[in-house]
Amino acid sequence: MEHSARFDFHGDLDELLVRRYRVRPIVYRFREHPGVKDPIEAMGVPHTEVDVILANGRSVDFAYLLQNGDAIDVYPPRTTAPATPILHLAPPVPRPATFALDVHLGKLARRLRLLGFDCFYRNDCDDDELITLALEQGRILLTRDLGILRQRRVVHGCLVRSDAVDAQVDALLARYELQDEIRPWLRCTVCNGLTQPVAKEEVLHRLEPKTRRYYDTFHRCAECDRLYWQGSHHGRIMAWLGRLA
Repeated sequence: MEHSARFDFHGDLDELLVRRYRVRPIVYRFREHPGVKDPIEAMGVPHTEVDVILANGRSVDFAYLLQNGDAIDVYPPRTTAPATPILHLAPPVPRPATFALDVHLGKLARRLRLLGFDCFYRNDCDDDELITLALEQGRILLTRDLGILRQRRVVHGCLVRSDAVDAQVDALLARYELQDEIRPWLRCTVCNGLTQPVAKEEVLHRLEPKTRRYYDTFHRCAECDRLYWQGSHHGRIMAWLGRLA
């Protein structure tokens, strides 16, 4: 016997729905009684993007068995659902927040490292390796790929939606409330190693003539030995950091 349930996706979740479910009302047809997680993901929304599910006004978890005639409301993180008590499905974020980024997010990895966040990024890492590393190290997996986030093994994950790196950073800071964890200049933007102050005399032989003449304060990556100083780009970076504060 075929059953049906009505679904409403709130916030920006409707942007993730596959084409056939972008009409209103959203009616999902099913047999037997599947757990509500499977229909939600079948309609295009990964479990990592869901924080609250209401079944007929009652807050339920992913294991809730769908019933004929159900009214299901699905909410993303950081939205308010009209029910009491609320069961939040998104697991607590590991602190301090650390990240693992897929191959398409190299620019975002550099920006997050500039803010002091520990970011694993490698452009030759496949999906399975990335998921395993995120699980083993308690990292939040950042990806542009919906398919990765639908895998059951993913616990902490986030779909990066914007193409613009500034918007990507803004969205992550808001979703995970990271403003208090920003530590600029702490990490190497290239290799993720920690940077340390280094006397100018120790690195003098590595400096170009103009750098040697105009700059006196340097940091060096403890991992890859890359040097950092307040060059011509420093003003732009400081203006960007000021906007984030």
